[in-house]
Amino acid sequence: MNMIQAINSALEVTMARDPDVIVMGEDVGYFGGVFRATAGLQAKYGKTRVFDTPITEIGIVGVAIGMGAYGLRPVPEIQFADYIYPALDQLVSEAARLRYRSAGDFTAPITVRSPYGGGIFGGQTHSQSPEGIFTHVSGIKTVIPSTPYDAKGLLIAAIEDNDPVLFLEPKRIYNGPFDGHYDRPSKNWGSHPAGEVPEDHYRVDLGTAATVRVGNDVTILAYGTMVHVALNTIEELGIDAEVIDLRTLVPLDIGAIEASVKKTGRCVIVHEATRTSGFGAELSALVQERCFHHLEAPVERVTGFDTPYPHSLEWAYFPGPVRIGEALKKVMKD
Repeated sequence: MNMIQAINSALEVTMARDPDVIVMGEDVGYFGGVFRATAGLQAKYGKTRVFDTPITEIGIVGVAIGMGAYGLRPVPEIQFADYIYPALDQLVSEAARLRYRSAGDFTAPITVRSPYGGGIFGGQTHSQSPEGIFTHVSGIKTVIPSTPYDAKGLLIAAIEDNDPVLFLEPKRIYNGPFDGHYDRPSKNWGSHPAGEVPEDHYRVDLGTAATVRVGNDVTILAYGTMVHVALNTIEELGIDAEVIDLRTLVPLDIGAIEASVKKTGRCVIVHEATRTSGFGAELSALVQERCFHHLEAPVERVTGFDTPYPHSLEWAYFPGPVRIGEALKKVMKD
């Protein structure tokens, strides 16, 4: 399966197991979603369980929160993460706080799905990476898969979770892994081991990182598309790096990070989002706090820039092999 098919399979499996699972959003019904991730679900489960909504993100999420409080498990889709900002108040002030403010009497078991990130020439309004905003909010879990296998397992775990989850899908790797070289032919998931996705139910537990490559010289912390770009970069440079795919930013598998950095003594953090107050800053602080006496060099961050995502300069903004390679050479030299 590719990642779109894996997400569709996760939705189908959970809907078959639990009649309280509801899929909702703009064009998710008859059309099957802008990326076809919900294709066929309305025909199978009907318009009361898979339905289109008006173009109002605050309304989509607000209604989902109410459904969740009454015992349903809605999975609202925001077509692009760039459009999630109108729903910010509902997510932050209502969904994230509901369990706390009701002393546990109510929960908001909703999973908000949304494609995010660049690499598709979407420009400033279809390429943003807003994950850092939500990791700042206590009460929301933030999940970002990097493979079809993880996408299905993590989405099932998110839907079955009793708290609100933001599930961000890196759209650049919907159809195949991306090595960061935009001028090379695209790849697909067919020949990738993580493209082997079981048809039935399984979970990838939230809060567990994956060591996708074992190494000794430097630790690379990444998630989403950047996992594949990092793996390709170290292969091209011949660096014995350990690559940690975080998979969930909140809850964070700090144990896996700490163990890796203490072993290698060096750390490079990679993400697409803007640099200032990006999640990489939190990761850098955690590594510094927990691994200071083991570090052989300052922690390096490779990120997007503090600008809107440019259309014409997409590949200058995108943290590709050149910038990742420079950071690796610097931290290894130090």
